[in-house]
Amino acid sequence: MAKKLYVGGIPYSTTEDDLKAAFGECGEVLSSAIIIDKMTGRSKGFGFIEMANDADADKAIELWNGKDFQGRTLTVNEARPLEERAPRREFGGGNGGNRRMGN
Repeated sequence: MAKKLYVGGIPYSTTEDDLKAAFGECGEVLSSAIIIDKMTGRSKGFGFIEMANDADADKAIELWNGKDFQGRTLTVNEARPLEERAPRREFGGGNGGNRRMGN
């Protein structure tokens, strides 16, 4: 069964293909994703790798956690399930953010 891994400390210049190739040393990589900041379009420095099976995932954690990758130290562990978050507040209309102090 496939296992998803969290990868932190990814250099900002790293591509998803770079990450997939590196983790491919441990076995079959089903997918790789680097999380991108919506405002800047720049990598946030972390992402996810999905390995084909548990044994390959465990091998990847052992090989890459705490190791240097393109000049930065990676943190690699099993990804936690996405937790539900409260809905975002909408900040539309009104002058709520434009009030002057003291008047």
